[in-house]
Amino acid sequence: MPVEVGNLIDLLYQDLALEHMATVQYAQHIGVLTGIEYDSITEEIMLHLAQKFQNAITLAEQVDYLRGFSGVEVAPDKAPQDNRGMLEQDLEGAPDTIARYQRRIAQAEELQELALTEKLREVLAVEQEYAVGLRSALGRQLRAGI
Repeated sequence: MPVEVGNLIDLLYQDLALEHMATVQYAQHIGVLTGIEYDSITEEIMLHLAQKFQNAITLAEQVDYLRGFSGVEVAPDKAPQDNRGMLEQDLEGAPDTIARYQRRIAQAEELQELALTEKLREVLAVEQEYAVGLRSALGRQLRAGI
């Protein structure tokens, strides 16, 4: 089924709500992940928090460009209470996030929205880099027996 601009705006708005939720979660993660064993992970999350904030700005600008309205809806938070659970949830959510942005790129290409396509490629690259960095940081913990 061909995508329509209005449908793409709705999907981007949902992505924006998820980016808002992620910025809140990552700020919370930074505040509660304590101990030397989490230093490298906290640094990775701090970097990604800034990137998530930029992703949200990018999505809001693109929704506006498509003549949609980008509100401030935040998707529901389902963060676990323990350190390991929080990080595993982040890692488990990465493939879904990557797949969503791959679909958005295909949808933007279908509509011949080339500028949007390029912006979404940048967002996708950030998500893929974060998944690799988090997997690497968690792998170091697993090897250390933490």
